[in-house]
Amino acid sequence: MADAARTLTELFGFLGHRRPATPVPAVSAGSRTEEVRHPTKSLQKFLECLQSRDNPVLIDLGPVVGSNVTFFGEQLGCRIRVEDLAADIDQHISSGKVADLPAFLAGRFTQPAESVDGILCWDVLDYLERPAAQALADALCRLLRPDGALLGFFSTTGNPEAVYTKYVVVDPQHLRYKTYPASRPRHRSLLTGDIIRLFKGLRVSDSFLMKSHVREMLFRKPLA
Repeated sequence: MADAARTLTELFGFLGHRRPATPVPAVSAGSRTEEVRHPTKSLQKFLECLQSRDNPVLIDLGPVVGSNVTFFGEQLGCRIRVEDLAADIDQHISSGKVADLPAFLAGRFTQPAESVDGILCWDVLDYLERPAAQALADALCRLLRPDGALLGFFSTTGNPEAVYTKYVVVDPQHLRYKTYPASRPRHRSLLTGDIIRLFKGLRVSDSFLMKSHVREMLFRKPLA
């Protein structure tokens, strides 16, 4: 499955020039809650961090969403690689190897240090216990180039449902949230101070508390 996902991203991810994203029609009022368009304040800022770079390298830690791959390719002319960490978490839970997650995440990425311009972290850290979350945050900080950008989403409320959220980009100001089954609920709601300590190698550029009960945080890696 992982190989298929990476192949898909390679097919879409090497677009040679930037074009405005094609608008997506609004959803009717009678649509399901998960299809409602939610505002995002951080996505446009994330794009602005990378638009001045030639063919930036982007990592998406969510599941494969073809329209997202197309969107970022058109906006940034980037190379994008999808790394579905939710699938990794579920695999460790189903095989009874949750204790191995910190070591697994510490070595999960094979890219050289400081080789990635942008990372879409979404809300994956909400599903990890502290040692695994710290191992992942350290690995992501290592991957980012100086002045690179990391966009992270963090739930501000507890949710007893065992579901993940797939974030589908509508345009730079809106997302759709689509849920799908998870092996366990979110581990906890991280406080802002906890998040900042996890990413101690980065600085907070922007932080927004949204009405959708999501805290959006944009981090930058300091220049050497």
